[in-house]
Amino acid sequence: MRKTVTIGNKIIGDGQPCFIIAEIGINHNGSVELAKKMIDIAVTTGCDAVKFQKRTVDIVYTQEELAKERKSVFGNTNGDLKRGLEFGEKEYKEIDEYCKEKGIMWFASCWDEQSVDFIDKFNPPCYKIASASLTDDNLLKHTRSKGKPIMLSTGMSTMEEIRHAVSILGEDNLVLLHCTSTYPSNADEMNLRVIETFREEFSCPIGYSGHERGITPSVLAVAVGASVVERHITTDRTNWGSDQAASLETAGLYHMVRDIRQTPVLLGNGIKIVYPRELPIIEKLRRVK
Repeated sequence: MRKTVTIGNKIIGDGQPCFIIAEIGINHNGSVELAKKMIDIAVTTGCDAVKFQKRTVDIVYTQEELAKERKSVFGNTNGDLKRGLEFGEKEYKEIDEYCKEKGIMWFASCWDEQSVDFIDKFNPPCYKIASASLTDDNLLKHTRSKGKPIMLSTGMSTMEEIRHAVSILGEDNLVLLHCTSTYPSNADEMNLRVIETFREEFSCPIGYSGHERGITPSVLAVAVGASVVERHITTDRTNWGSDQAASLETAGLYHMVRDIRQTPVLLGNGIKIVYPRELPIIEKLRRVK
């Protein structure tokens, strides 16, 4: 029997409503006020949670990488940019209070052990491990030591690497997310049947983390068995930032959530019946009854 995972007051697994995550990530561009606007969008459209990203910049990036020239609103180096995008304790306290006020869960993708410890102070309902961190055994073990459910994205990873990561984390309290790490992803990179492949091999809930334009792949992912859908969101896709083009604005997120919620009803139970509303049509159109 396929396992289920409980996150906050939500049960994730077969037969349960899809758990929908609005990933704010770094689309807040260093502004708590912009983050709050995206939290409002997630609440208004009916998402279950919002997600951020947390890095200890000097651990995740080499000094050489941080010193590279890269012009932004924060300065002229890559380090200026990375540090400018990172929220600290003051900002996350404000976010934590705001999410509680709005009644929506929040958590984060933590890219290093120190960031896991930092986010743990806010008692998140779960942790996310990004595709880039799937091969980081020490981070996997440290995150698992917190005793919380974990969502693991699988972009840019081979099946061998995924199997190894799952062997480290175990399948209890794990949600495995099919993902392609291109921003935005092309149609021929979606490969949504990987969700079925994961469902055949792993007993944990399977989900989808998408970076495509539009909403069709995210809805189809639910039709082929995804119990979780995660999408980046933004107030405006023309905003500055590397993730904006693969993000959904308010209208797109609304339509995605609506269509995902309708998908189980549209699929039905597979039992062919004559519906009551068809009976008068039979009387009207069928020559031989």
